Amino acid sequence: MAEWWYRNIVEPGKQPLLLALLAFVLTFAVTRCVTRLIRAGRGPFHDVSAGGQHVHHVVPGVLLMLVGGFGGVATGGRGWAAGVLAVVFGVGAGLVLDEFALILYMQDVYWSERGRQSVEVVMVTTALGGMLLVGFLPLGVDGLTPDDRGDRGGLVATLLLHFVCALVCLVKGKPKLAVFGVLVPLIAIFGALRLARPDSPWAHRLYRNRPRLTARAERRARRHDRRWNGPRRRVQDWLGGTPTGEREGS
Repeated sequence: MAEWWYRNIVEPGKQPLLLALLAFVLTFAVTRCVTRLIRAGRGPFHDVSAGGQHVHHVVPGVLLMLVGGFGGVATGGRGWAAGVLAVVFGVGAGLVLDEFALILYMQDVYWSERGRQSVEVVMVTTALGGMLLVGFLPLGVDGLTPDDRGDRGGLVATLLLHFVCALVCLVKGKPKLAVFGVLVPLIAIFGALRLARPDSPWAHRLYRNRPRLTARAERRARRHDRRWNGPRRRVQDWLGGTPTGEREGS
């Protein structure tokens, strides 16, 4: 076990990433447990206030991210200090992304339907961190041979293709595929070739004079939503709590 740890985590320099990811996930889980207890009126926990003003946990989260981020850059990612600062950064990121919807909408929407976006962002971030941990690098550059790396023209063309495919996914209303496609190019290519979501900028621009294509896109979107909305919402409710309108808990 020690040999595996050194070969796969320590030697490639992934220990800070692993510590940050674990701290991030654990912080989100603990924060959601505490806020759900506050919402239910159980336990010794309560909202934090200063001078009558509710202090959201995104505030200490931003401070911890600054300390961990700038400190990690200063250490160069080496030594025990890098591990400590990675944990600090992970804790801060967990606190901040737990209230991502608050930052996005500039409103306290923690327990509302829009608050689900915080859970979605945490899930995507965790998946991306895990992919980086197991060896994926942005745009698939890690899969190139030394000869490929020497061919700068081919490398630039490959990177541009991956970027364009990820951008097309985004414009087609598929932000998750765009994000994952940056790390795994095949995902971006798959999303770029598929029909756009009917409410996306791509569809509004290119499908408006093509009613048959618009109808196909709408049918496909309905089928996709029927298949995945239920399971996705159940996972979100299990992780973050069931929304109850605009009532807020943290």
